[in-house]
Amino acid sequence: MSADDNKLSKRQKAVAERRAARIERAEHARATGEPAPNQVWFKPVMFGFMLLGLVWIVLYYITSQNLALPIPQLGNGNIFVGFGLIMVGFLMTTRWR
Repeated sequence: MSADDNKLSKRQKAVAERRAARIERAEHARATGEPAPNQVWFKPVMFGFMLLGLVWIVLYYITSQNLALPIPQLGNGNIFVGFGLIMVGFLMTTRWR
């Protein structure tokens, strides 16, 4: 066995241990009635909605000076779209564990 094979097996063992620990936590949560932890994608999506809403509003204010950026011509409705995206992100925080 070479040094690379040994490193690879250590990595594989570490991944297997993390996976087993995650499964054990989820099973413990189910057995005790506690809510299970969120999926890995939940936090990036939550913060993504908040940032996307902020960027939408900022771009609306920039393009309201007649610059040619691809923002739909919703007028002041763009503010509602931006705050709507931000609110989706904040509503997701209530489910964050």
